Amino acid sequence: MARCRRSSLPRPGLILAAAVALTAVSPPAPGQGNYPGRVIRVIVPTSPGGANDTIARLIAQGLTERLGRQVVVENRPGAGTTIGGDFVARSSPDGHTLLMGLSTLATNAATYKKMPYDALRDFAPITQAVFTPNLLIVHPSLPAKSVKELIALARARPGEILYASSGHGTNPHLSLELFCSMARIRMVHVPYKSSIPGMIDLLAGEVALLSSPMLQAIPYVRAGRLRALGVTSAKRVATAPDISTIAEGLPGYESVQWYGLLAPAKTPLEIIARLHREVVAILRAPEARERFAADGAELVANSPDEFAALLKAETVKWARVAKAAGITPE
Repeated sequence: MARCRRSSLPRPGLILAAAVALTAVSPPAPGQGNYPGRVIRVIVPTSPGGANDTIARLIAQGLTERLGRQVVVENRPGAGTTIGGDFVARSSPDGHTLLMGLSTLATNAATYKKMPYDALRDFAPITQAVFTPNLLIVHPSLPAKSVKELIALARARPGEILYASSGHGTNPHLSLELFCSMARIRMVHVPYKSSIPGMIDLLAGEVALLSSPMLQAIPYVRAGRLRALGVTSAKRVATAPDISTIAEGLPGYESVQWYGLLAPAKTPLEIIARLHREVVAILRAPEARERFAADGAELVANSPDEFAALLKAETVKWARVAKAAGITPE
């Protein structure tokens, strides 16, 4: 199978009905009846200001009001989000330390040689909050105005088209590796240390294309400086309904960045159920929905079972993509 080349037993799902029934027939374990008993920390494994941080602060503010206890956000970035994840995985499973996780929980296992935790074993999913699609954008000089035209061009010029990413093993990198694999084409990966340098070089025509967060890319598309070929989600997004999906030119393609709340494994089901109920109410509030829509994010607010299933499916999917692409864990 052609691929892009680089120039460089899960934890069972948590059933809310069972959790509710359990609280009805069983006395609470020590400390659970008065939950929360102290300040709750939501660990964000990324730097302040990003989407993950923004969602975490919205949830923290809502939980503070609904639980009557202070809920604070604590940023612990580094090592591809594994520092913050490891801190939560090692924390006491009492509901007072939570993780605002993101897609790297599924992708890091395929791109890191050694992980300090097993995302499927060491966390108890609460709810997936939202997901955000990327936008496949190209420099206007590239003679491709659709996904199908890009695929045809890449087949005619194998190994010549350069694409940028925000780094080895990141979501934008793997998204385009998935694209190459499904389209049976070969392009050249140019990794950058973040998304901004890659965007700068794309604007300058130094690279041909990039998979970029919607909010970052749309202004350049609207100004005519870059061309949008498609969004990476399965369906078109409300904020840009005129832009087709990649799947319209490459059926079955989907790659999004998602964000969700998790607790350490073995956190009591009663606590998971309580947190799920409160967080979903926060996410579904009209003001939150409006904010997500403005940011190009799609509300999910699913069950712990559904979030656990997503995490497992995504882990399997990206491991397969990384293997097919010949990505060597670093």
